[in-house]
Amino acid sequence: MKLLTLARDLKRRKAREKHSLFVAEGVRAVEELLRAGLTLRGVIVAPQLVDAPRGAALRSAMAAVSVEVLEVSEKDFRSAAETESPQGVLAIGEIPPFSLQSLAPVLTTRLLLLDAVQDPGNVGTILRTAAALGASATVALPGTVDLWNPKVIRSSMGAQFRHPSFHATTEEALSFLRDAGVELWGAEAGGEPLKSRDAPPKLAVVVGNEGAGLSAPVRSAATRLVSLPISAGVESLNVAVAAGIILYELR
Repeated sequence: MKLLTLARDLKRRKAREKHSLFVAEGVRAVEELLRAGLTLRGVIVAPQLVDAPRGAALRSAMAAVSVEVLEVSEKDFRSAAETESPQGVLAIGEIPPFSLQSLAPVLTTRLLLLDAVQDPGNVGTILRTAAALGASATVALPGTVDLWNPKVIRSSMGAQFRHPSFHATTEEALSFLRDAGVELWGAEAGGEPLKSRDAPPKLAVVVGNEGAGLSAPVRSAATRLVSLPISAGVESLNVAVAAGIILYELR
């Protein structure tokens, strides 16, 4: 499949899952992708790249890794781009083969589970925060937005290029936690105040859907429901903010 046609097709989640490929768009995202060392299928560039900050340096970096570069018109580039003001560069990369089976829980394990978290901006922010705060991996349960959605990649600044991030069924994830001896805590507004000193060495924390909260199977599997004390009159925190505070406390 030609690069431009492939890039257009990868706008769809089904195509990304079928080919195990994703698109990273913009100078910053492609820079991060090159630094991460993931396998690239190719890069598509448009004339406006030369006017973008660091555009010339990026062209040199692409030449150094001998990746296929397709030059297209601005009109054709826009047919594959997701952003309103594209910078003239997008790369097609192979989704890294992270999975529950690739994880090897060690003495101290901190996993983050996303239970039907749907907003791409929130999920991207969570991935970036999880990588920064040393989470072992982030596992997306059913109902969560595709971790390789272009909007998620932009919000995460490409954190999932290095930070183990992948999808799993609820049954797979809960079975893995049981077999690996990893305790599960659920984040919920009505839970007991989070106390990091109570955290076991092997711990997974799950945050839920922005509106509905934790799903019934996940909630029932949690050994403890925890919350962050907030001021009276404030109903809740944004899920990405809450996940970040929890990860910081448990670091």
